Amino acid sequence: MPSLNRIATLHTCYTDKFGVPRQSGLVPSAWGVVEFELAYRRAEAVRGIEDFSHLWLITQFHLVAEEPASLTVRPPRLGGNEKRGVFATRSPFRPNRLTLSVVKLDRVELEGDLAPRLFVSGVDLVDGTPVFDIKPYIRYADSIPDAHSGFAGEAPPRMPVRWDCESRVPDEVRAIIDQSLALQPQPAYHDDSERQYATEIAGWRVRWVARDEGAMVRSCEPVG
Repeated sequence: MPSLNRIATLHTCYTDKFGVPRQSGLVPSAWGVVEFELAYRRAEAVRGIEDFSHLWLITQFHLVAEEPASLTVRPPRLGGNEKRGVFATRSPFRPNRLTLSVVKLDRVELEGDLAPRLFVSGVDLVDGTPVFDIKPYIRYADSIPDAHSGFAGEAPPRMPVRWDCESRVPDEVRAIIDQSLALQPQPAYHDDSERQYATEIAGWRVRWVARDEGAMVRSCEPVG
């Protein structure tokens, strides 16, 4: 069996894996840029791709260092208390650590030293993710309206996000932060309303607490 070759790297607004959405499309403002490896950095490789609104990215959870010792996981959607078979979940702790994400294609850059580059949004992957393949999303084949989705039958509920601080964060970054924190990225088993969480998003270090009434941002400062 031939080995997989990295064709590109996905750079995203999520420099820290904590806070990354658990599914693609949940944070529409979350951006990414696909930069091709030199062997695939040719305009002919993406000819016609601009005719599609969405793309499938086949990538790898590269920050998961080892193969899992167990074939069961505890999905966050079940509160982290129930086990499911790894192949009945989308957990990153899986053999080969491969993942599949559908993203919105915003534009194609065809000029410059790194061209072609693909600018996408709705990402659910951390910065530096290796890309192994890209395929166009085909609506008639890839969308099954009457499909059943087990314990993940509906999108996760979104909580209100309030800012209890002053910040110079740009509006476009604030939108990513708000949409990300609304999905309650903290572990489901944490129930301390004063416990402070922190992550980096789009070059900003954000700290917040999670309460029953929603997330409260304590501070948001530029990194570095």
